[in-house]
Amino acid sequence: MEYVKTRTIMTKSEQGMLWFGIDYHMNLYRGCSYGCIYCDSRSDTYHIKNFDEIKSKENALKILEEELASKQYKGVVSFGTLSDPYNELEREYKITRGALELIKKYGFGVSIDTKSDLILRDIDLLKEIGKNNNVIIKISITTYEDDLAKFLEPNVISSSKRFAVLKNLRKNDIYAGVLMTPVLPFITDSADNIKEMVRLASENNAKFIYTKMGMTLRSNVHDYYYEHIEKMYKGLASDYKCVYGNNVVCNPLRYPDLLEIFVKECNKYHLLCDMSEIIKDYKREIPTKEQISLF
Repeated sequence: MEYVKTRTIMTKSEQGMLWFGIDYHMNLYRGCSYGCIYCDSRSDTYHIKNFDEIKSKENALKILEEELASKQYKGVVSFGTLSDPYNELEREYKITRGALELIKKYGFGVSIDTKSDLILRDIDLLKEIGKNNNVIIKISITTYEDDLAKFLEPNVISSSKRFAVLKNLRKNDIYAGVLMTPVLPFITDSADNIKEMVRLASENNAKFIYTKMGMTLRSNVHDYYYEHIEKMYKGLASDYKCVYGNNVVCNPLRYPDLLEIFVKECNKYHLLCDMSEIIKDYKREIPTKEQISLF
């Protein structure tokens, strides 16, 4: 493990209430070895050099404990917005598990985005955290087809295994659902993929399935993505350039129709899919120190 110096771990989320109601966000690791060809975190926007190499932050848990102890509001802390907190090195170093132990100790809530089954190792902590605060787990799945997922996300467990992780979390009464993001134009933007994703989410007892029904392609991510899709779909990169040019946001051509199908299927299976409704469903108010002292 290579470590990078840092002065802070946890920061207040300015837009968090619009994204699963998170109050703070942090990334204990930098970089990722999953090799997802569409990953927006490769963008220069995030200033992560050698993104395929996993690094951690020096004295991360010590700094995190100091920050948690100083916070008055025991809000929801987000893990994994840029780098999956359950990467291959986490099995040995257990930095994410250490952070969850601190989250539990100081009474905070937690929001986790992951593609890994390693999260099942920490079910005990997630259940304990959930007794006193809010917990929401988002299992990231782009397609129900295992073979296609292997091409798009070469170093990630199969989609079917990720659905099994979801089922296991729900079996343990942990609030969890599917993050169907991104939706890749010409690749995963079919009615069949959307319908089957929603059906499988329901079959595995998801509380929700959420999507933004599109993808982002920042300028320095274009070449990486195009190089890989050309290997499987000859000429597709040219189609992207023709349709989207230098656009950062790339929505499917049938965006309105696909979104309508998605919402209809979610209603059919009684799955939450609206962000505000998901937040309302999982997030209860946690009293501040001042409020507690009044009782």
